[in-house]
Amino acid sequence: MARVLQAAERVLIAEGVEALTTTRVAAEARVSVGSLYQYLPDRGAIIDALAAGYFARLEAVMDDLARDAATQRWEDPVGLLIDAYAGIYRTEHGFRALWFGSGLTERTRAADREHKRRMADGVRRVLLALGFGHDDEGLGRACHAAVLAADALAQEAFRRDADGDSALLDEAKIMLRGYLADITDRRQRPRRARP
Repeated sequence: MARVLQAAERVLIAEGVEALTTTRVAAEARVSVGSLYQYLPDRGAIIDALAAGYFARLEAVMDDLARDAATQRWEDPVGLLIDAYAGIYRTEHGFRALWFGSGLTERTRAADREHKRRMADGVRRVLLALGFGHDDEGLGRACHAAVLAADALAQEAFRRDADGDSALLDEAKIMLRGYLADITDRRQRPRRARP
């Protein structure tokens, strides 16, 4: 299976998502189409399996960052997080090819929505470890909004430039720093009773 997914990623990077057919991937992996069907019965299954691997790698990085935040003091958490994920975009060519191509399955889109929720939880854990506010539903919602905004801006930055449009990434940092300052301020202000 690992060999087949490596072959699928090579095809994805070299030829694009449209080339991810079972016949093409089987040829690249040097396995029979029948053998491939046992694990990945169609193009959608190949796409889903590749996406799951990318999501797992991104979430592992977020878990590491959340652990580091508990023992370190970061001057610029927003800059550190965006730079870390920009670095992944630069090295994970298959992830970019999959996301920027057409043909994502509905299952992959649903998995992406869940992935973004897990990433938002990672951001929440980072902020709590760094002492930004207190944990409640509002913090979770704000982290989810921040992840959605950062993801959209990162995708656009890497559509514009294979290394990431640095000016757009800098704008994303400015925007998200302001948002972080605002949500931190909102969380630290005492709540007023409603009239």
